[in-house]
Amino acid sequence: MDDGVLQKCIGAAARRARDGLGLTQGDVAKRAGIAAQVYGRIERGGMMPSVFTLRAISAALGIEPGELLGMTADEVPSSGRGLSPETTRALGIMRGWTEPKVRAACELLHAFDRVPVRDE
Repeated sequence: MDDGVLQKCIGAAARRARDGLGLTQGDVAKRAGIAAQVYGRIERGGMMPSVFTLRAISAALGIEPGELLGMTADEVPSSGRGLSPETTRALGIMRGWTEPKVRAACELLHAFDRVPVRDE
């Protein structure tokens, strides 16, 4: 895969993940610690991110870096975490939250955990 194709692959994967989370480009850029203009160029496939930036974007989106690179699950070395995609997405959303907001979410999760769900 040449650089141009890889850039477009990274950008498309980032956009899909961002759209799935309901975030703006500015939201992801802020979480990743990069300028919104830089993130926009990366997402449009016009710029190749550094390894550091690729990792920051994947963390901001709550996905594995291999997903941005277009790697299949078989191609990505196991991280050993074994988290479901839903759990990874939830962690990605919470990554930029303040401690009080995380505590409130944990309280909500504990309350929800006590509610029986029929399909379990």
